[in-house]
Amino acid sequence: MRILPSKKILSYDITTHEYPGFATDLQSAFTVLMTQAHGSSLIHETIYDRRLLFCDSLTQMGANIIMADPHRVVVNGPTKMHSRKLVSPDLRAGMALVMAALIAQGQTEIDNIYQIERGYENLAERLKGLGADIKRIKE
Repeated sequence: MRILPSKKILSYDITTHEYPGFATDLQSAFTVLMTQAHGSSLIHETIYDRRLLFCDSLTQMGANIIMADPHRVVVNGPTKMHSRKLVSPDLRAGMALVMAALIAQGQTEIDNIYQIERGYENLAERLKGLGADIKRIKE
């Protein structure tokens, strides 16, 4: 398989559903991707309440996200992301914050990393293997 980068990412609307629909577990990561897409994307979370609350952290990082209601956000992009000190609320949102930190300018710190590590073993080492400048720090 050979993969070449796209010149630009285009916006896309999603609505989460049970299988075979768009998996709610992928929604957080997709939301981060849409911060870098050209245009507006509607993200509609139909499975879990409060799953979109992590978008507040993305907004603090510079993302242009409008909370339409507890189940829908509009992501306008592309936006430059900036470093912040964040707290991982859960596994999926935490991984989305790691993704946002990887594209942000500056150094981002994420607390409550346990939430991410319970689902992604050796995350820092794996991301380093892909070229990320990341390290686990002690508080």
